[in-house]
Amino acid sequence: MRVVGLSGDDDMSGTVVLDRPLVHGVDPAVLVHDAGWTLVRPLSAVRDDDGEIVLTLRVRALAGEPRPHDPGRGRDAGLELPPDAELEVRQRVAAYAVVLSGRGLLATEYSDRTAVPGRWGMPGGGIDEGEQPADAVLREVAEETDQAVLLDELVSVQTSHWVGRSPRGTLEDFQAVRLVYRATCPAPAEPRVLDVGGTTESARWVPLDAWPQVPWTHNWELLLAELLP
Repeated sequence: MRVVGLSGDDDMSGTVVLDRPLVHGVDPAVLVHDAGWTLVRPLSAVRDDDGEIVLTLRVRALAGEPRPHDPGRGRDAGLELPPDAELEVRQRVAAYAVVLSGRGLLATEYSDRTAVPGRWGMPGGGIDEGEQPADAVLREVAEETDQAVLLDELVSVQTSHWVGRSPRGTLEDFQAVRLVYRATCPAPAEPRVLDVGGTTESARWVPLDAWPQVPWTHNWELLLAELLP
């Protein structure tokens, strides 16, 4: 992934002041700050002609803002690493949608193939080779909930970095980069998981006045508190 910073006020226009690769383990907001800028908002994520995902951000010059918090590299609970452990280094870019409809917020439950079974989050998942992020999130929403949605703006970019075991059992030094979009569902139906046996156990519509009562993962709970009424 490559990070491009645009200064100025108009969406998708302005001066390119930053163009750097997203090094493994680095958060885009930290990258921008260390280059002398502050992140205002994400603008787009598009795969270019060379197959690389380009994350474009609106930035402005630093004016005394503190460096964004960097939690560093975490570790799966109870994981003991032998001294000679060989870790597979992997950066995974995924796309998700915060989907609203007349029935509420579309939510998905993590399966026991994940580190957080029984917790809830937003539909979405990994971007396939050569796939555009916007196409990926529409595909993932359909596979995990059987809903057709209309995608809106990119609203957040989240990262997590930790050492743990993958679903395949291998030890990984893993960074998750999550592109989060807003979306609407014009014709909501009863959700059902089409991709059975994957990382999604179930899906449902959550009434907006009841969303704080759902056992979300920590990252999703924080983001929803920013995005929802």
